[in-house]
Amino acid sequence: MKTFEELGVSAPVRKAIEELGFEHPMPVQEEVIPYLLGNGNDVIALAQTGTGKTAAFGIPLLQKIDSANKSTQALILSPTRELCLQIADDMNDFAKYIDGIHIVAVYGGASIEAQIRTLRHGVQVIVATPGRLIDLMKRGVAQLDSVNNVVLDEADEMLNMGFQDSIEEILAGVPADRNTLLFSATMSKDIEKVAKGYLHDYKEIVVGSRNEGAENVNHIYYMVHSKDKYLALKRVVDYYPRIYGIIFCRTKVETQEIADKLIKDGYNAESLHGDLSQQQRDLTMQKFRQHTVQLLVATDVAARGLDVDDLTHVINYGLPDDIESYTHRSGRTGRAGKKGTSISIINMREKFKVKNIEREIGKDFVDGTLPTPQEICTKQLYKTMDDIMKTDVDEELIAPYMPVVDRQFEYIDKEDIIKKMVTITFGRFLNYYKNAPEIEKPTTAKRERKDRRASGTRVTSNRRGGRREPEQGYSRLFINLGKADGFYPGEVMQFINRHMHGRQDVGHIDLLSKFSYIEVPEADAAKVMKALNGTTYKGREVRCNDADESGHGAGNRRLAKEPRQRRREETSRHRPGRQEAEKDDWRSLIKGNPMKLKGEEPDFSEEGWARRRPKK
Repeated sequence: MKTFEELGVSAPVRKAIEELGFEHPMPVQEEVIPYLLGNGNDVIALAQTGTGKTAAFGIPLLQKIDSANKSTQALILSPTRELCLQIADDMNDFAKYIDGIHIVAVYGGASIEAQIRTLRHGVQVIVATPGRLIDLMKRGVAQLDSVNNVVLDEADEMLNMGFQDSIEEILAGVPADRNTLLFSATMSKDIEKVAKGYLHDYKEIVVGSRNEGAENVNHIYYMVHSKDKYLALKRVVDYYPRIYGIIFCRTKVETQEIADKLIKDGYNAESLHGDLSQQQRDLTMQKFRQHTVQLLVATDVAARGLDVDDLTHVINYGLPDDIESYTHRSGRTGRAGKKGTSISIINMREKFKVKNIEREIGKDFVDGTLPTPQEICTKQLYKTMDDIMKTDVDEELIAPYMPVVDRQFEYIDKEDIIKKMVTITFGRFLNYYKNAPEIEKPTTAKRERKDRRASGTRVTSNRRGGRREPEQGYSRLFINLGKADGFYPGEVMQFINRHMHGRQDVGHIDLLSKFSYIEVPEADAAKVMKALNGTTYKGREVRCNDADESGHGAGNRRLAKEPRQRRREETSRHRPGRQEAEKDDWRSLIKGNPMKLKGEEPDFSEEGWARRRPKK
């Protein structure tokens, strides 16, 4: 195993990282650091979160900085504010013993005036989110003429969030002879496209294998009926008394709803999503990192790139639509050689996603059985006893109160005292699981629909005869683009964000072959329809309208009407004789039944034929 000195790391940086506990380089650092210390060495590094990526690009960047020159020499782009701040903090730690280096994080949600003042004093390294950096560039404050190293961290997520145009604009503003470093957890087609467009003779460094999940993560799923997902979540959390993890939800509304339920039920939980202010998000993350919050309920975007040590579990409250998102979620745990667990709570309609993920990451999921109330109570009892046994007693502090305590318990048996003590600390679980509702495991999709109809719950399937209802507070929109057009979740988000000129909150996405449905907040529905209607996608005109008002979405027969109509119209265009035959039929109909015109003279012009053409 090599040392940091053998990799060429300078003495000031080695001193700083040794204080941080870095003893030996991690695989990605061992591969990347020596290569990046050279010039003209573009890199794509594929490595999971938690493998030491920040140090891999941060250390060589710092060593190549001329601290006597106050111009900006290195630029690091990240998709979220949290990751931006985290990278800047890490870089400052690495540069602790390098005099004259200034590193600044610039991101939306914070005072732009303060960031402008900092930049005007001169900074050698800018860590930024794309939107805020472009704003600063347009104001003439972020001067990138001297940048010789650009890092795109979590590049796949930036593309998924629709930042491709912003990245192109930023890269156009830096010198062409720069080093470009692209770090990603997965190698998608979008990443390869960016690499071909902006990297020159790049080296691909893969730590582990392409698109794999974290090696130290166990993958488990629990299959339940949709109505039982929250009950299942509680059982999972209760079965692991020492759990310290992130619960991922699909939307901001669902995130806040689940967090509120957990808090109400007595769990130590907080929410993290885009509707919170930056101050609220920073406070929540501070409490979570300090372990004063046990469960963080978050959206994918808000939790992107969070570097939190010792996470025991990641819980997927339903699986994401794309495999890359699952890879990033599960990569939150099982880091630094420690074991972690990724748990997914799913219904029958999500089973196919499990198979897709297994094929992509090369790992099998365990089909789990939810713990029974007795197993949960036993676990919690042992935890209670362990807490009591490990409690340190300060004899001097408690001594003045012991006479009162002795008198109070003088006539109570030791066994009764123990029972009362256990009841106080453990009674909540006993009371809940005494009459806990039964959670059945569904066997087939047909059985699940039957059960839900029997319980009065409306079936929300995409199959014939039913459809999925939008979330509360969301509107369901129809788009005449589908999988056949190459319209996949990442493309959907990029397409919407590009035409909305910013990041648009999107809920559930249903992709079919020829068309799709997206859910957006009700307040944004009109804006999204206006922004997308009339645009083009791969040469095809886009139509976007309300799925309910337009009649789309009432089962596959009606859903398929639009593509069939389009095919019929395309066929008609290639059969000009067919239109003439229809006109002749219409003439015959008019002549045979003149009362149809209610006294009007027959009009056989193009306009008259179109107006009188029988409706099919």
